[in-house]
Formats: sequence, C-alpha cells, structure tokens
Amino acid sequence: MTDADGTCSYWSPTECEGSAHCPPRCPRFVDRAGEAWVVRPATDGDREALVAMYDDFAPGEQAQGLPPRHRPRLEDWIDDCLADGCNFVVEGDDRLVGHALYTPTDVAEPEFAVFVHQDYQDRGIGTEVSKHVLAAAAVADRDALTLVVEPRNRAARHVYDELGFETESEPSFEGGRRMGAIRMRRPLDRESTAAFRHPPVVRTGSVDVADGGSPDPAASD
Repeated sequence: MTDADGTCSYWSPTECEGSAHCPPRCPRFVDRAGEAWVVRPATDGDREALVAMYDDFAPGEQAQGLPPRHRPRLEDWIDDCLADGCNFVVEGDDRLVGHALYTPTDVAEPEFAVFVHQDYQDRGIGTEVSKHVLAAAAVADRDALTLVVEPRNRAARHVYDELGFETESEPSFEGGRRMGAIRMRRPLDRESTAAFRHPPVVRTGSVDVADGGSPDPAASD
C-alpha cells in the first residue's frame, strides 16, 4: 500500500502489489524467525557498519579467504567492493547482518559473493539478499554472474543451486585428493530472473501471476 507520494504507509507481504517507485525487488523482508529486515543498495556511509559486521565474524566463516581477517586488509577489501561493485546490505534496527555483491560492474559476467553473520544464518537472509543482487544484475544487462565455492560447503552449494547457478567445472583429483574449488555460473536471461522481481503479493501466493491481477514483474525495471 502506498501514500500519494509513493511511500509505504504500511506493509504486509500478502497485500503489497508494488508501485512504480519500487526497486527491482521489494526491499522489505521477514526471515524464517519472523524478524523484519530491509535489503537495500549499500552506500559509502555503510563502510563502518560493514567493517564492524565482518570484524565480528567467527573464525571459519571465511570463503576463499574472504572476508580478510586482518583489519587493514578488511578495510581495503570493503573499500574496493564499494568502489567497484554493486552491493546490497541487510539492515535491522541498528546493525547490518548480511552483504552480497557482484564485482566489477563493467564486465559482462562479474563475480558474485554473499556473506551473512553467523548469528543470523539459516534464516533465509542470504538467499533473499542474493536475489536482490541477481535482479539488479539482470536489470543492468549483465550476461551472467559467476562464483567459486569450496566442495565441502554444501549449504552454500544448495543455496546457489536454488538460485539457478549451474556448475561449470568441478575440482580435480591429484593423488586421491580433491584439489581446487567448484566454479558456477548463473545466466541472467529475462525469463529466468522474472520471478525475482515479482511483488510480494505474488511471491507469497496471495495472487497468482497468471490471474492478471498483479503488476508485470519487470514493471519497475
């Protein structure tokens, strides 16, 4: 529901039909624990909050060496992400708990990454912020997103599979040991990403997209 100026007067996912003012995907999100979040594009003003979030990551939460553990390297990495990438953050009342991005923004098939603070994992937050990045990349006419993931990280692989990433190459075996990471790619054709841009009233099943009672999922592209 919207006021005359297009801003939300209140929000219910079973009633929200979107508007011409909406981004490619609705920024409001309720996780599996029933907690509400806002998923939005990151700004330079989020730098310190991102540093604080990553600085609080538990040992073992890195993927391919990211986020860096050493504070100066962490700050440099965040600066590079904000300068060169398309970034989204997951924001609560007073904190950031998730960050996803693709980088760089000037290539046809940039690299994708997603991170969620360990205290908020397994609640659908990583999947939701990832859908924002995929929707934004599709609207920006990127051809695909790519990533690398460790074979042992089955939880991440399951999320990537659900998001439509396809395995491009498997790790090799040397001396009976698995070497290297899995490379995956997610094509960003309009048809396969349309569902990520449906308004909440469609995503919750309150309105069937075939009924014609909801906006075109790409109406706000």
